[in-house]
Amino acid sequence: MLISSALVLGFLHGLGADHLMAIAALSVRGNGDAQRARAVGIAVRFAAGHALLLALGAGGLIALGWSLPLVVERGGEILGGLLLVVFGAIGLWGAVSGRVYGHTHRHGDEPEAHWHLHIGRRDHHPVPAAHSHLPTIIGAAFAISSLRALTMLTPFGAQVDAAPLRTLLMLVVVFSVGIVISMSLFGIVFARAMSVARAVRLGRAAAALMAVTSIVLGIFWIALA
Repeated sequence: MLISSALVLGFLHGLGADHLMAIAALSVRGNGDAQRARAVGIAVRFAAGHALLLALGAGGLIALGWSLPLVVERGGEILGGLLLVVFGAIGLWGAVSGRVYGHTHRHGDEPEAHWHLHIGRRDHHPVPAAHSHLPTIIGAAFAISSLRALTMLTPFGAQVDAAPLRTLLMLVVVFSVGIVISMSLFGIVFARAMSVARAVRLGRAAAALMAVTSIVLGIFWIALA
């Protein structure tokens, strides 16, 4: 029962408005298009970064018997809000100028292509060394605000107070798995929605709308912190 609850709670956590907006903002190009494979890949990488930081961070703190101060949680919430505002501002600028674009390529002999966000003119594309795994890093950054609550086992209630350490660590891992599942499913749904012809025809208007929404949500998130 506890394991099932942890999976459901993690699934619901992954559907937080700030998480979904960040994934959407990273997925939409300046022309309003979101290719299916790219959007799903971004969602999975964002989820991986988010879940890994929560699982390793909370698991390690629980095992050591440590806790985090409240300022870390509030700082993480402000960071998430600021990132949403930045994504929105970049997206809005990209929708107007067309100078924010996505790019896929392979590292060496890797069979799977990786997607990266770039700012600037396409004819001045940066060298391979300048690429970064932005969605994974951003996903981890958005996990900071939840790290303290998960370390204190707040999502699971008082029923885990007497549980052994092995059970607590398992709950954290299952919670993280739920996050990966829900965010990945959102990536699939979002990609399908943005791949339909009507959404593509909206072009830059769709990207601008997404950018403005990201800015508004970011400001709201900062105000609540």
